[in-house]
Amino acid sequence: MELVREEIRRHLPRDGEARRLFHGRGRIFPGFEDLTIDSYGPLTLVILYQPRPSSWLTDLAVFLLQEVAGTVAVLVQERYLPQSPSRVVAGELPAEVDAVEGGLRYRLRLGQGRNIGFFPDMAGGRRLVRQIAAGRDVLNLFAYTCGFSVAALAGGACRVVNLDMNRGALELGRLNHRLNDLDPRRVGYLPHELFRSFGKLTRLGPFDLVICDPPATQGESFTAERHWPKLLRRLLELLAPGGEFLLCRNGPGLPAGFIENLVATLLPMAERLAVRTPGEDFPEVDPDQGTCLFHYRLP
Repeated sequence: MELVREEIRRHLPRDGEARRLFHGRGRIFPGFEDLTIDSYGPLTLVILYQPRPSSWLTDLAVFLLQEVAGTVAVLVQERYLPQSPSRVVAGELPAEVDAVEGGLRYRLRLGQGRNIGFFPDMAGGRRLVRQIAAGRDVLNLFAYTCGFSVAALAGGACRVVNLDMNRGALELGRLNHRLNDLDPRRVGYLPHELFRSFGKLTRLGPFDLVICDPPATQGESFTAERHWPKLLRRLLELLAPGGEFLLCRNGPGLPAGFIENLVATLLPMAERLAVRTPGEDFPEVDPDQGTCLFHYRLP
């Protein structure tokens, strides 16, 4: 437990902003590969991928309440159980909790399934989008709860089109835009399956920036080995000349260089501008297996 405490003290949140406090999934910390801890203002979220003794959880919760400023509740999500249930182990859960990042707010969806509607390891990606979006038409594929869209509009994008199969996630995305007082006339939502929607997307385009942030796997709708090549082959249909695109690798399992090699083969004219990893809050024993964002530009 002392190792966990020391790591948390090294990553305490700043000004109530969302932050990863402990990243066991990177396999840097032996014996704690099952543990992830995130701070969201009044809430600290503990995610477990295998059971832990109740006494151990109680000790951890007491420590978090004492050490993480602003925490009023500790919520544990048990990913090893069906439906990934959540339970409060200390304090009282606020009625509404937002992740705050760069002054922007993203509403969390707690106790409603595996994902809470916000991915802290993509903070660098949202920051990049906010920096480069000014004056651009943006297409946000696999938009989920529209975090990239919020960042793009906050950065001055002319228009953002969000596409995702999950209508509920897009509804939360609408709320995220309202929370940040963003102009609803500059954003659209398409609750469609990507590979059946290229005709509609090409009519809405071309786009100056396309963001591709697929889940690691989504049943038959998206598997990396089958659908990444399919997506990249058709990406030129969506992009304006000189347009840029971001490709997000989420989760382990892909061979090293998988996405980069596909781009080199299928889009050899594209210039790679940057490769971004989540940073010091997300240490990985094998960086090729962690979350990563690849930034490219067409001639």
